[in-house]
Amino acid sequence: MARVFTGGKLVLASHNPGKLKEIAELLAPYKVDVVSAGALGLPEPEETEKTFIGNARLKAVAAATASGLPALADDSGLEVMALGRDPGIYSARWAGPTKDFAMAMAKVLDLLKGKSDRSARFVSALALAWPDGHCDEFEGDVWGQIVDAPKGTRGFGYDPIFRPDGYTETFGEMAPEKKHEMSHRAVAFRLFVEGCFRK
Repeated sequence: MARVFTGGKLVLASHNPGKLKEIAELLAPYKVDVVSAGALGLPEPEETEKTFIGNARLKAVAAATASGLPALADDSGLEVMALGRDPGIYSARWAGPTKDFAMAMAKVLDLLKGKSDRSARFVSALALAWPDGHCDEFEGDVWGQIVDAPKGTRGFGYDPIFRPDGYTETFGEMAPEKKHEMSHRAVAFRLFVEGCFRK
């Protein structure tokens, strides 16, 4: 059973501004005092694990240990089936040190040329770690298709080339509140809230 978060400060173990904004918006209804790892001057640990959950755990534990506060980390990415689930856990690294996701999306689209299978899924793994080493983990995903060219300027990362199944818009075109209802991060977040914010 997950440990209940009873309030106070929570460190978001991320230096990604898009991710920070999205998670802060999802946390807003729960009156959590959110502070980012970047604001605390915490270094970003090297992501050496082979799974989304493993990397989320690594980041959360590092931030909780360094800050002395509970820390929430997200590791997420895009898996494209025809590319052997790449970029997967290397989704951010495909964008290079400057986080150039236009380049990363172009690479995905280039590698998909001539392939009929455009199926893909976004995965989000959340880990909530405590300074004593306790850690709870939650994972969500959403399936969809890679479109032929980027569409929309909302969201971040690979959002403009991913259209979730059952929808006509890419994540890049979708209003944030609509995306927050059904995205991979929203699914993982619901599980996290059910586990860690029980009354």
